Amino acid sequence: MESALPPASDLSPSIVSFLNDKFRTNANLNGAPALLSELQAQCGDLDRTLIDLNRSLGSSLLAYASFSDRVHGVLGDINAQLTGLGSSTRSCSSDGEGKERAEQILGEELPALAKEVARVESVRTYAETALKLQTMIGDIEDAVSSTMKKNSWKHSSKQNSEEMRLVAIKTLKLIEDILTSVTKTHPQWEHLVSAVDHRVDRALAILRPHAIADHRALLTSLGWPPPLAILTSSTPDTGRSTEVLNPLFTMQGDLKDQYCENFFALCSLQELQRRRKSRQLEGYNRELALHQPLWVIEELVNPISLASQRHFTKWVDKPEFIFALVYKITRDYVDSMDELLQPLVDEAMLTGYSCREEWISAMVSSLSTYLAKEIFPKYAGQLDEDSITGSQSQARISWLYLVDLMISFDKQIKSLIEHSGILLSLQDDGDFSKVSSLSVFCDRPDWLDLWAEIEISDILEKLKPDTSDERNWTMKVQGAVLLSATEDYKAPAVCSAYLRCLSSVVDRCRSLPSISMRSRFLRLAAVPIIQKFLDCLLIRCQEAEGLTALTDDDALVKVANSINAARYFESVLKEWSEDVFFLEIWSGQSDQLGISVGDQNGNVEPVEGLESGIFYEEIVKLEEFRIEWAEKLSVVILRGFDAQCRDYMKNRRQWQEKSEDGWTVSKFLVGALDYLQGKMSVVENGLNGIDFVGVWRSLAAGIDRSFFNGILMSNVKFYDGGVERFGSDLEVLFGAFGAWCLRPEGFFPRVSEGLKLLKMKEEKLQNSLAGGEKWMKENGIRHLNVPDVEKIVKSRVFTS
Repeated sequence: MESALPPASDLSPSIVSFLNDKFRTNANLNGAPALLSELQAQCGDLDRTLIDLNRSLGSSLLAYASFSDRVHGVLGDINAQLTGLGSSTRSCSSDGEGKERAEQILGEELPALAKEVARVESVRTYAETALKLQTMIGDIEDAVSSTMKKNSWKHSSKQNSEEMRLVAIKTLKLIEDILTSVTKTHPQWEHLVSAVDHRVDRALAILRPHAIADHRALLTSLGWPPPLAILTSSTPDTGRSTEVLNPLFTMQGDLKDQYCENFFALCSLQELQRRRKSRQLEGYNRELALHQPLWVIEELVNPISLASQRHFTKWVDKPEFIFALVYKITRDYVDSMDELLQPLVDEAMLTGYSCREEWISAMVSSLSTYLAKEIFPKYAGQLDEDSITGSQSQARISWLYLVDLMISFDKQIKSLIEHSGILLSLQDDGDFSKVSSLSVFCDRPDWLDLWAEIEISDILEKLKPDTSDERNWTMKVQGAVLLSATEDYKAPAVCSAYLRCLSSVVDRCRSLPSISMRSRFLRLAAVPIIQKFLDCLLIRCQEAEGLTALTDDDALVKVANSINAARYFESVLKEWSEDVFFLEIWSGQSDQLGISVGDQNGNVEPVEGLESGIFYEEIVKLEEFRIEWAEKLSVVILRGFDAQCRDYMKNRRQWQEKSEDGWTVSKFLVGALDYLQGKMSVVENGLNGIDFVGVWRSLAAGIDRSFFNGILMSNVKFYDGGVERFGSDLEVLFGAFGAWCLRPEGFFPRVSEGLKLLKMKEEKLQNSLAGGEKWMKENGIRHLNVPDVEKIVKSRVFTS
């Protein structure tokens, strides 16, 4: 046996290495027959594969030769037709029939011949492309088959397998280049493209899982994931871990080379997949389909996620530990993604990917998945159980605490992203869901509704003591002046409590990753706070009106405080609505509803409910409440003033006499003016300046109407003394409103113009009866009509 063996020097290094590996000791010699059988079986497989390849090559050559013969025959026929065409043209050019024949050739046969030539050229191109693709796909299938067979061999075979995989990926990219060109230049060849895609899909279905399996095996040999127990606590001053063992930094030699090659292969496969999807989805919205998570980062995150979940199961009742661990892992390994892996991704031409961003996104996504599968269902179940027993406090507290942890975690992640310098890329596409743990609510809007329900229930419960404390309705808010205005709203302190709770809901809403979720949450959790506040204001005003009909000063102050609260709340909401955050929400709602931002003339066409932002309807309700109850204040004071003026109005003889000696105002009007000044003083002290202006102007208009109808239009006779008395009374009345304007008579237009008519000379008044509207305009009478002027003129009595 030994004499039959060749000298060791004649053996190749690979064979020597193979034999040394298999026969390390004498005991290994017993396995020689089994090894021989295995090698013979493998040789037999290779021989059969070679025979199949030879047979396939022969078939391909035969098909090509047959096709070449057909093309040669077609070209020969074309050449003969061209020769016949030339001879026919020369022989028939001398007579009339030849001329007709030439026209027929040029008009019919020559275009048909050109079309046939183009068809033959297209067939030739199709055949060459199909043959080229057939050859390349055959190479890929052979490479994939060889990769599978050699996948179980040791070191050198593994290395050859990786090289063959890279060659297959390179060939796949060349095929994709051809298919992309064919799609653009020959869209009618869709069946060819479909057939090639089908075979490529089959190859990728084998190639990608094997590449991922090799990648996972390499990660295991590297020691990934590292034991979570070695993640030491971070130092307070730097915020970073002092000793974090990162296998990606410690790998060396052949193991590092293998990992990098396999990493590059996976990235190349993903880039190929993106190119194929881009071609196949041409003409559709491709962004969602094209931007998929980075495969290599997923393979790093998945084992860490599985290892972490073993700890998570112990911390279901202490979720703060879950968030702390996930954040620590994310932060400790984020730099290695950028320093070590990003160059490999760039080399694979996988554009638009940041390993740092993908690492953070994948870690947050794994946390969100765990929360959605394990934590939230348990908490929701506790809420259901407590609702049956009628005790929901603890379950609600746990839910809100979990949400607080999620918001705090998202802020930490956002801070980590900002320090990484990749916030801009997230802002460009506006999609923060992939780096937010609150993205669990994207797929479960019912949980978002439940959160909003718990939130509003908790807030309204906290607001009960502030609402029931009467001191909060009388004590004013310190500094209740908005930045955009200088007006003191005299708002009660209860406004601060409601606005503080509303602001907390808005702040929590800011953490939600999408505009639609923010809008939904605000409508469910913020709007009810405003509605509750408005209900409280309405109840207080109705109570004051029901008890005293607003006749006493305390009732007036109570209504004034409610109006102040509504004015302040309305102004705050309007100021908020101008903030970018609320404008984005409103714009997002407008886009979802298909709102036109302008017509052809550039005019805005608002849709009802969205004119001024998400709180528009609530702002309108607050405004309507203010206007209604401010008008009621005016009506109540006017009603009391009219009651005080009843004797003054009924005394018709006073307009025939002069004023009493020593009196500048009629005796019967003194009480009414005193009542008016007393009530207006109470309202002025209690009501904010803006709404007080509306109250006294409305009151002035009511008094003007009352005096005009009750005196000037009551068929009384005005003598000279009566005109003087009426003028004195009105001067005192105007003086009561002089503290709030420079020309109070301008707010009593009808009685002022009536007095002006009464003071005119007799001749001038007689001209008014003939002059009509022209005379009225010339004499500054603009608020009375002709019948009114005629009635006043007839009531004037002149004594000679």
